[in-house]
Amino acid sequence: MKHKPKLGQNFLIDDTARHAIVDALGDLNNRTVIEIGPGHGSITDILADRCQRLIALEYDPSLAAELTFRFRNQPQVQIIEIDVLKADLRALVPEGETADVIGNLPYYITSDILLKLFAAGGAGILVRAVLMMQREVADRVSAAPGIRDYGLLSATAQMNAQVEHLFTLPPEAFSPPPEVYSTVLRLHFAPRFAELGVDAADFDVFLKQTFAQKRKTLQNNLRAAGYTAEQLAAAWPASIPSQARAEALPLESMTQLYKALAQRKAP
Repeated sequence: MKHKPKLGQNFLIDDTARHAIVDALGDLNNRTVIEIGPGHGSITDILADRCQRLIALEYDPSLAAELTFRFRNQPQVQIIEIDVLKADLRALVPEGETADVIGNLPYYITSDILLKLFAAGGAGILVRAVLMMQREVADRVSAAPGIRDYGLLSATAQMNAQVEHLFTLPPEAFSPPPEVYSTVLRLHFAPRFAELGVDAADFDVFLKQTFAQKRKTLQNNLRAAGYTAEQLAAAWPASIPSQARAEALPLESMTQLYKALAQRKAP
């Protein structure tokens, strides 16, 4: 297997793991599945026989050509040579239908891909995803408030999806073995913006402001973002300690503070 380090390629070779990853998506008989980074097709092989339609997005031209030839007699499989970050997911899924996602995400663009998937989930394009990523990133995505790993990525993920930690794979499950462990997460896209009564775009900005400096208190981060001490004092909920940090608060408390500040037309 040829390996291109710049593309972050580590190919899954563990047979039990590849079946477990596909199994985690559930019944695919009538589903469209988008696979991110199929590589040499270890997961593609299984998906091709299970789902109604498979769209595999592969950035490496040589791998895309290999897969196109390999699945040439399976019309339900479409191989597209493209950078997933440039792919129009809406255009890939027929109007009125939804899709699921599966993939081993390149370590160096995992966060960017997740943000793209959250947007598609919020638009009603995607229903669920089973994704493998670096263990440390997965720990951040699934961390609960008050845990050291909880941060902006955690809050963003959990505003957009229900996150389940499935299992972790050692380096030897891949060829070549990476220097890190990999964790598989399952996401059920279920944006909470409407439920919690906040505007999605504005609240995303607010979250970035509150997590701007991890060591700073929530109030200090908001002061740095332009809120005055008077605005904060007038809006501050009694349920939030004055010296609280953003990583200690559940999303319900964060949205409560956001709405209180918005009512006072804070900058």
